[in-house]
Amino acid sequence: MAKPMTKAELVSELAQNTGNTKKVVDQVLNALATIAYREAGNSFIIPGIGKLVIVDRKARMGRNPATGATIHIPAKRVLKFRISKACSDAALGR
Repeated sequence: MAKPMTKAELVSELAQNTGNTKKVVDQVLNALATIAYREAGNSFIIPGIGKLVIVDRKARMGRNPATGATIHIPAKRVLKFRISKACSDAALGR
């Protein structure tokens, strides 16, 4: 399995493909991340890739794997990234 692309590799490839400098591309990526963090509560969409959404998980019963004892897991809010159909199809070669 290939290693995942690092941020530096992503910045280099985007700079090469767009003709911009690495500094400009890095600033754009940082700005995109900042906007995504701020807007995640409103389901932030990255067109063609997917969207960030906040999901409410219900309280549930679970098990401690070490002791086997039943424990109560409280309700909580979690952040999820939902992949778009176009991204899934492209990545899986459909």
